[in-house]
Amino acid sequence: MRLFIAVELPDALKDQIARLKMDIPDASWTRRETYHITLRFLGDDIADSRVPDLKNALSQIQLPAFDVTLQGVGRFPPGAKKPARVLWVGIAPNPPLIALYRAVETTVTGLNFPPDDHDFSGHITLARLKHFKPEASVDAFLSKQGDFRPEPFHADAFHLFSSTLTPQGARYTTLASFPLA
Repeated sequence: MRLFIAVELPDALKDQIARLKMDIPDASWTRRETYHITLRFLGDDIADSRVPDLKNALSQIQLPAFDVTLQGVGRFPPGAKKPARVLWVGIAPNPPLIALYRAVETTVTGLNFPPDDHDFSGHITLARLKHFKPEASVDAFLSKQGDFRPEPFHADAFHLFSSTLTPQGARYTTLASFPLA
């Protein structure tokens, strides 16, 4: 199974994010229903037999619910030296979200998943870019949508998802939900 742990977004917020889409050649835009904040990608080949232990361990995380503020847009990699590969919506600094990420990371490494190999960078993926050269349309997108800042949303749970890759894009199935107090 292909598994990840994420915070889901409210439908009204997904609608606002979907309206950021612009005409960018060779951009593959993420479908509205798949917008989320990834806390931890676990891998592509996770045995089904690991899921019960994973669910049990994640259910032990006891943290308070919190608000999340989305803020601006950006690209990976940052800067202009390399072409953009991903466009994203950013998240304002959020210590409770970082605490949730750390709790999830501690939990999954305790179950012998390899440690995360990069620092947490909370974001919502908007598009993946297939071209390998700088594009004025990417710069126009970043300029036009840079002030994006919708109302905060309340994160009161996180979820374990399985992901199936299809020619039409990834399809997510919620395997378990874990409430935040």
